[in-house]
Amino acid sequence: MTKQQYPEPVCGALIFNPEGKLFLMKSHKWKNKYVVPGGHVEVGETIISALKREIKEETGMKVFDIRPVGFQEVIFDKAYWKRKHFLFFDFACKTRSTKIKLNSEAQAYVWVKIEEALRLPMNVYTRKAIKEYLKEDKKKIF
Repeated sequence: MTKQQYPEPVCGALIFNPEGKLFLMKSHKWKNKYVVPGGHVEVGETIISALKREIKEETGMKVFDIRPVGFQEVIFDKAYWKRKHFLFFDFACKTRSTKIKLNSEAQAYVWVKIEEALRLPMNVYTRKAIKEYLKEDKKKIF
C-alpha cells in the first residue's frame, strides 16, 4: 500500500424516502456504527456522479433532488478502520427505491425519522451532517 499524499475527496448523503424517513446503515469500516452511504470520488468523475454511483453500489438505490448540506475534514481518525485524511462532501437527497440491496460495506440498515436517528449509535461525522441539515432547516426542502 502506498502512503497517502493528498486528502481523499469522498461524498455521502442523507437519503430520504417518500415518507420522509432517513436511511442509515451499519458499517464495519466505522466500528459497526450507523453511517450514510457514500465513498470516493474517482479521477475524472464529478462529485454528484460519484455520489449516485456509490449509493447504487452500496444500497441498490437510485437518488434524485440532490442538495448540498456541508463538508467536513477527517484527519487520521481512529474511528475509521484505516488511517486516512478525507474531505467529506455531505448531501441530502430523495429516493423512490423500495428494494435495498446492501453490498459488503453494510451489515444492516434502518429507515428512521430524523429525530430518531440522533438516538442511534452513529459515527460523529454522520451525526454532524444530520445536525447541519437540521440547523440549516433544509428539512423543509424534503
